Amino acid sequence: MTWKTSTYTDSGSCVEWARPSAGALVRDTKDRDRAQVAFGSAAWQQFVNWARRS
Repeated sequence: MTWKTSTYTDSGSCVEWARPSAGALVRDTKDRDRAQVAFGSAAWQQFVNWARRS
């Protein structure tokens, strides 16, 4: 699985996201071995739509 960070990130203190077969996973770049937060497909799409408008 490929983890990505925002193109707006200019330091190591951000979050990364990855796309498994459904939804998305998010983790802290400062502690990659810690828990990942999972989002369902609909919730992730709503977030992406919001981010694009902001």
